[in-house]
Amino acid sequence: MTLACNAGCVNCSFGIAPSDLTILPVKRVNASKQPAATILDNVPILNVKPFGMCMTPSNPAVASIIASSLGTVTQAPCIPAIVAPWVAGKPNVSIGGTPALNNQSTAFCIWGGIISFIYPGQVTVQT
Repeated sequence: MTLACNAGCVNCSFGIAPSDLTILPVKRVNASKQPAATILDNVPILNVKPFGMCMTPSNPAVASIIASSLGTVTQAPCIPAIVAPWVAGKPNVSIGGTPALNNQSTAFCIWGGIISFIYPGQVTVQT
């Protein structure tokens, strides 16, 4: 298990491109000289950037494009819609009273996408 931090890279199961994880350096400890993440770093656009295009028909934007193109286009621009904290985290490691985020944590988009880590932003924590 590796703690996640700023400069991590995440992927959505319905996105077509990886995305950056951005952690603001507010009331944080550093991991590999980057602000460490918590399970509450789930804010779309601020913490989790778009994944290029979205491919799920459960997203109203995708469904609308599919309908208007008579089924030929099956993607729309991604705007992550995460409404709950990352799942699991590391409950025995807290940052500002909130469980730390790790490379095994996942988040869920309301349109059905599962967001997981490709790279947590660091390999090891220097102590």
